[in-house]
Amino acid sequence: MQSTRADEVSNNQSSPRATWKEWAGLATLALPTLLIGVDMTVLHLAIPSLTADLQPTSTQLLWIVDIYGFLIAGFLLTMGTLGDRIGRRKLLMIGAFAFALASLFAALSTSAEMLILARALLGIAGATLMPSTLSLIRNMFPDDSQRTFAISIWMMSLIAGQALGPLVGGVLLTYFWWGSAFLIGVPVMGLLLILAPFTLPEYKAPNPGRIDLQSVALSLVTILSSIYAIKYLVREGFGLIAVLSLAVGLIVGWIFIRRQQRLPEPMLDLKLFGNRVFSALIAMHLLTMFMVAGMKFMGAQHLQLVLDLSPIQAGLWMVPIATGGVVGALLASFFVRFIRPAYVISLNLGFAALGYGVLAQVDVSSGLSLLITGLVMATFSVTMITALTTDLIISSAPDDKVGSASGVCETSAEFGIAMGIAVLGSISAVVYRFRLEGSMPEGVSSDAEATATETLAGAVAVSSEMTGMPASALLMTARDAFTDGLVVNAIVGLVTMLVLLVMCLSLLRHIPSTSSKPREPQPAMDD
Repeated sequence: MQSTRADEVSNNQSSPRATWKEWAGLATLALPTLLIGVDMTVLHLAIPSLTADLQPTSTQLLWIVDIYGFLIAGFLLTMGTLGDRIGRRKLLMIGAFAFALASLFAALSTSAEMLILARALLGIAGATLMPSTLSLIRNMFPDDSQRTFAISIWMMSLIAGQALGPLVGGVLLTYFWWGSAFLIGVPVMGLLLILAPFTLPEYKAPNPGRIDLQSVALSLVTILSSIYAIKYLVREGFGLIAVLSLAVGLIVGWIFIRRQQRLPEPMLDLKLFGNRVFSALIAMHLLTMFMVAGMKFMGAQHLQLVLDLSPIQAGLWMVPIATGGVVGALLASFFVRFIRPAYVISLNLGFAALGYGVLAQVDVSSGLSLLITGLVMATFSVTMITALTTDLIISSAPDDKVGSASGVCETSAEFGIAMGIAVLGSISAVVYRFRLEGSMPEGVSSDAEATATETLAGAVAVSSEMTGMPASALLMTARDAFTDGLVVNAIVGLVTMLVLLVMCLSLLRHIPSTSSKPREPQPAMDD
């Protein structure tokens, strides 16, 4: 049965507090969030063994990692709107079933192309999960302080999944083939399908209108064309393909925006972006996730390919990083009770900048200390920031637009994650290739040189088949080149955090703490 509790309390001065049923439902909603975190880190650890087995090119390897987040980003707006129409719990359950099937397909992939397709299907199914969980939380927890805490728990589940992923994934990759990492999703989604009907209420908009298929198609073309153009520009520079792809993205994006302005029930409510505060929150959400996702992706490879740790050892060293994120998520709801969100966010942006400054000092001989310290600092800060920006974005939406707002919020996050891995990975690849091509040791054959300049994993594989000084010289040069790419990206992260800090203090300082007089969502977002 559709609930109208959120509608009924919106006119009250105080909102009802959640009962044990809502908290049980939150535990159920933590399952898909946990799985997405696990899936993210498991794949990072599986890259070396996956590369050795399927032998993807550097472009295919990036698509294996990227396509999941790209299609999530492409479909999030659609799925958020669809949840408002057919029911948010129903959409969550459909997505869970599809995600389990796609996980099986990914585990059984026998080629790079097949795995890319499987990851694409996982992305489409995954797009149903996050906006459904966020919109349900918004309806289940109308009280401001409880909702902030619930979103912190939701965020903590994502980070806890990233902490659990390396441990479970490390064991699986030590004793089984890389495809076993994808099988984790099957029992988790099965448990969600069992619990959801009993612990989650159903919500949908009372007069949602119909799904506009033209808007769906336009949004997909806009996002995917733009992403492809950016990937190509970063890796290859300006060329006809990049220019055409970017032109298609811009033109179709303009058509999409014009269509949304004319529709009575648009897929994307553009009025939200007319508010500078809302736009600033989306920008912070996207860019902080952009940087931390890209740096953690590189960090996982650095542990295995530069520091020569086994998958399970690398997984164990990823735990402190994820733990920092868990702590950040838990502290977010505490600090915002007494301190204005702008000041909490600004302090964390400054701390994240320090973390990226630490990462900029990493070299081949620095070992684990600088890498782990910098990633812990960045992850702690970014998690607290995104927990707060998520709450502010979701609480600003009217009850009948919560699914759409959740889609916008998660689109920015997933787009940031996907672009962070793609762009920072591409920058790293450019730096790596430039450095290696300019300092290739003597005695390396042309075939070995071609393989080594593709990826660091390729250089490690080639050096293991060589003997003598050329082998050790190639390995050291390749590791130095990869580390230089990490340092360049860390400097980019430091500058980005400082720019966002100035934006935050300029635009968000008027938003009160949750211990202040109860605020209605909309006025809190006004300029």
